[in-house]
Formats: sequence, C-alpha cells, structure tokens
Amino acid sequence: LSHLGQMQSKVSPVVEPSPGSTLESILGDLTQELQDLGITAVPKGDCASCRKPIAGKMITALGKTWHPEHFTCTQCGQEMGSSPFYERGGLAYCQEDYHQLFSPRCAYCAAPILEKVLTAMDKTWHPEHFFCAHCGKVFGNDGFHEKNGKPYCQKDFLAMFSPKCRACERPVMDNYLSALQGVWHPECFVCGDCFSSFTTGSFFELDGRPYCELHFHQRQGSVCHGCGKPITGRCISAMGRRFHPEHFICAFCLSQLQKGTFRDHGDKAYCHPCYGKLFV
Repeated sequence: LSHLGQMQSKVSPVVEPSPGSTLESILGDLTQELQDLGITAVPKGDCASCRKPIAGKMITALGKTWHPEHFTCTQCGQEMGSSPFYERGGLAYCQEDYHQLFSPRCAYCAAPILEKVLTAMDKTWHPEHFFCAHCGKVFGNDGFHEKNGKPYCQKDFLAMFSPKCRACERPVMDNYLSALQGVWHPECFVCGDCFSSFTTGSFFELDGRPYCELHFHQRQGSVCHGCGKPITGRCISAMGRRFHPEHFICAFCLSQLQKGTFRDHGDKAYCHPCYGKLFV
C-alpha cells in the first residue's frame, strides 16, 4: 500500500489554460506537445500582415505569404481569398476599388473606364460616349471638330460655326473671297442682276451687293437713254432720263441738243426747227 501511495504522488495534475492565455501561448504549447510526441511542426513562413508564423492555410501573393484572413483589400478591407485582385505600389486592391481609384474616367459620364479607352481632346472616353455634342452620333472615319471644349461632327460644325456665304448662306469650307464685309464662295460672287463674274476684279457696290458697271448704273438711274451705256462723267437730265451730252440729239436731224433748247413730242426730243417743221 505504501508503494501505491508513492506512485499516486508522482501523477501531475492537469493544468487548464487560464482565461487570459493568448492564442500565441496556446499555439506554442500545442507545438511543444507535438514535439514531445515526435512530430515536428515547421511554420510555412511569417504572414506579411501580422508578422506571425503561418501553420495552416496560407495565400501567396505579391511575392509574400499571408494568413487567408489577412490578405485583404488595402482600400475597403474586404478579404479577397482567391478572388482576382490588382496590385499597385506593392499593395493589393479588390477589382472595384482599383477601378474607382486608378482607372481613367470618362469625360462624359465620369465613370471608370474598365475596358477599351478612347483618348481625344486631352481627355479619356468610353468609345460609345464620344459623340457629336449636337446630333449625338458617334464619330466615324470623318473625325470630329472641336469648339469650346466640345466635339462636333463635320456637318454640324460647319452648320453652326463656319462663316456663311453672303450670297447663298451656305457654309464656306474651302476657297472663299472676302469682300463687302463678308465671305463668299467664288462662284457666288457675281453681279446681282446678270450673274456675271468680275473678270477684271472690279465691281460696284449697292446695298451690300456687288454689281457690274452696267447694272450698277441702271439701278442708280445713271445709264444713258441714248446709247444704253453707263454715264460716268457729264450728263444731261431731260424728260425724266439721263443722257451723255453727245447722245442728247434731235430725233429727226440728229443734231446735238442742249438742255433747255429742245422740244419733246411723243417721248422724243427735237430741235426747235425740226419741231416747227414736223408738228406746227
């Protein structure tokens, strides 16, 4: 009996972990017990986040090892596990936060551009959002024109912003003439009455329109009633008409008349002798 009592005195009591024991001490005790049983527990590496050994599952990413629960998005803290992630500056981001933080923004809708990006006017755009600011059509091979920071198709740009021809009021795109405080298509800069071009380069202006010499004087009433040509020098006004002095002649004898020394009959002028012979 005394021998049995001695054996009982050598049995060590079981020590329960105190509530204050940390996870590290528990893992340390477990590792020691495994070693006592002849099992060697070798850590797989230290977690890049918490700097503690990894004994179970782990994630390898960014050239480092992590506890699965510690491999999280730098921005939102979401555990990423095996989900796709983006790396920037040695940090990991979930897909949504990466695009919100770093992807280019569309100049039209301001949303991140996730796939194809179009660059124009020193800005980035979703390809489907780069369209004419007036008609809304996506630009084709004709390209676009910029005005006040907005893109326009060629048709709308010309209609809205190009100078208009003074004659036809269509946009002037290529060759043009500048005259009478406006621009003109070369083919539109013609006499306002006979539509003849000004081959000599000279023209006459009346009410903002160009005219050839003849039709300018016709409109001004300064065409000789005798010869039908413009009067540019001295003239005689008689019977409500104008004449070159040498063309104001007697309708019968064709002698040159002077203003105030003629008689008219039937819309014609006569010298006094011929008038007396014919009508007195």
